Amino acid sequence: MAPRHDDSMTSFPSRRAVLTAIGAVPVLAVAMPSPSATAAAAAAVVVDPSVRRQTIRGFGGMNHPAWAGDLTAAQRDTAFGNGTGQLGFSILRIHVDENRANWSAEVATAQRAIAHGAIVFASPWNPPAGMVETFTRGSQTNAKRLRRDSYAAYAQHLNDFTQFMKNNGVDLYAISIQNEPDYAHDWTWWTAGEIVTFLRNNAGSISTRIIAPESFQYVKSMSDPLLNDAGALANLDILGAHLYGTPFSNFPYPLFKQKGQGKELWMTEVYYPNSTDSADLWPAALGVGEHMHRAMVDAEFQAYVWWYIRRSYGPMREDGKISKRGAVMAHFSKFVRPGYVRIDAASNPQTNVYVSAYTGNSTVVIVVVNKNSAAVSQQFVLANTASAAVSSWVTDASRTLTPLSGPGVSNGSFTATVPAQSVTTFVVTVGSSNGTDTQAPGTPGLPTAAGVTSTSVTLSWTASTDNVGVIGYDVVRVSGGTETPAGSSATAQATVTGLTAGTAYTFAVYARDAAGNRSARSSTVTVTTTAGPTGGCGVGYQVVGSWSGGFQGELVIHNTGSAALNDWTLSFSFTAGQTITQMWGGTPTQKGGAVNVVPVDYNRSIPVGGSVTIGFIAGQGSTNPAPTTFVLNGGTCANE
Repeated sequence: MAPRHDDSMTSFPSRRAVLTAIGAVPVLAVAMPSPSATAAAAAAVVVDPSVRRQTIRGFGGMNHPAWAGDLTAAQRDTAFGNGTGQLGFSILRIHVDENRANWSAEVATAQRAIAHGAIVFASPWNPPAGMVETFTRGSQTNAKRLRRDSYAAYAQHLNDFTQFMKNNGVDLYAISIQNEPDYAHDWTWWTAGEIVTFLRNNAGSISTRIIAPESFQYVKSMSDPLLNDAGALANLDILGAHLYGTPFSNFPYPLFKQKGQGKELWMTEVYYPNSTDSADLWPAALGVGEHMHRAMVDAEFQAYVWWYIRRSYGPMREDGKISKRGAVMAHFSKFVRPGYVRIDAASNPQTNVYVSAYTGNSTVVIVVVNKNSAAVSQQFVLANTASAAVSSWVTDASRTLTPLSGPGVSNGSFTATVPAQSVTTFVVTVGSSNGTDTQAPGTPGLPTAAGVTSTSVTLSWTASTDNVGVIGYDVVRVSGGTETPAGSSATAQATVTGLTAGTAYTFAVYARDAAGNRSARSSTVTVTTTAGPTGGCGVGYQVVGSWSGGFQGELVIHNTGSAALNDWTLSFSFTAGQTITQMWGGTPTQKGGAVNVVPVDYNRSIPVGGSVTIGFIAGQGSTNPAPTTFVLNGGTCANE
């Protein structure tokens, strides 16, 4: 058995030792701001439900019976129930043991989590021993990696675990390829290239959603190659990351926002700020509130998952009671429920004050973390809405998830005094700006599909009606009893991207109004994407710059197949009279609108996973539409 994944163990280099070595030790305590009187009233925080950010999948933690002992029946209810004295977790992470004889240990807690409405996902630390080889990695002479000839067998191993859990009443939401492939002293190492290969060639056979890479510190060099490889990305459903020692400045991920349309972004493991302090130490536990705020607002994660649920430093103490760290987590997990959407709000309206806002089920939830040593006064204004009532809960040095009265609300505005060194959650019942609106929009019409490609589909439907007005629509993918957000639109049409070629998808639509009321779900439509590229390639096309009568363009060819592309020829057509006058990185011939490009000496071969970039200057007429189809060596490439 692998050593415990826990700083209290000494059988492998502790997280603290590793972080110290790389200069990224997490803070050990929350810094104490200078004492001051109650701050003067700051500018109002405008909360706008019409400006929607990411859909929240949930909050949760890890249960690992082999390493930390299973949760008891009562502790399962404390973790996943949402009553008084419960955490309201909606995500459970479990372990995929390399020995299938141990799989049954995961069932009981997973079944209870499912019964409470939570989703369950799983992460492996090692493949079965027969699939592993040892190699030398730096000073580690017994490093482990998955044998290349075992990739298909490993995919079947993950699929077998998925089916085992399904047979026991637990339909896994997703499964990871590998826990922390870049921190694997006692488990299995993977390079980013190996993950790309597995995703491209083997992950498509797994019957649930796929998570990767679960990097130890959200190291982007582990995930960038996944996003930049069309074949790998097609089989990736959730980009997972851990945040051990990751500075807040590294939380945003522009490349994911560019390339990850249709994918989910999860934080799948962390403890914070350390594993040495008691989880009840205050105000150190308040640091969890800022960390969660940053994960939701700066990183725009859709899920936040703690390490061990029950631990001295975790959300639940060893006696089964909620800790202060757990209470801070519960200010999010109990009130920001699965399917809620983060909405626009000033995130840092005062020094050491952090605000995030969410909407769902005719409510707006506002979570405020005040790290100051004095109370602050803060006004909140709900744009285009009027609120019927505000409820609030607070956790500070002397109170834990304690309900408060008020504050009073008028014309969509309220002002609250936020206690010193506290986290406060406000739950606002909202209505329209013309009075309380509790009427949901009418059901949207049956969606119809058009523009179906190997990776996308455009859906349209008959618009909904509402007593005040529909402000938007949410498109969901439907699989059995599970819904997955697929897109949103202000009009009765949306394009869903990031789909897998030759795959059937079922979609439905909800309408919503300004009050946050949501319609009944539309009827479903099932769409099968086209078979996709036959050339094992992807081509990206863009206009780099333009001027009167001309433009500069760029083509990037990616080899997404399983063999090198040698002495390639790329063919495409311009449809508006564009004419290439100069090219670098390739040699063109053009007849009418038809263009063929062959390589130059230095890029005659495109290796597996590699790419070449071609630039050109061309003349144009009054319009400049992009080519729609690219053919490489006779095979159609994916448009990137």
